[in-house]
Amino acid sequence: MLKRAVERDLEIIGEAVNRILTRDEKYITQISNARAIIGLRNQVIHAYDSISDEMIWSILTNHLPKLDREIAELINRSN
Repeated sequence: MLKRAVERDLEIIGEAVNRILTRDEKYITQISNARAIIGLRNQVIHAYDSISDEMIWSILTNHLPKLDREIAELINRSN
């Protein structure tokens, strides 16, 4: 259940990044790996059987903290 919950959260993050880029392409340079984030969302949704636990763990530990910082910076700049 935990794995599925984490994957669902990654789907939501990917959809949110997609919507951000749809509104304004300038954010592509401000969100590292934006296209890869969207691609992961698509992979989780459409190719569930090809996602390994190791891949999910790597994303959570190596990439999610950076994305969190970048989004926090964008929010702070907009206030």
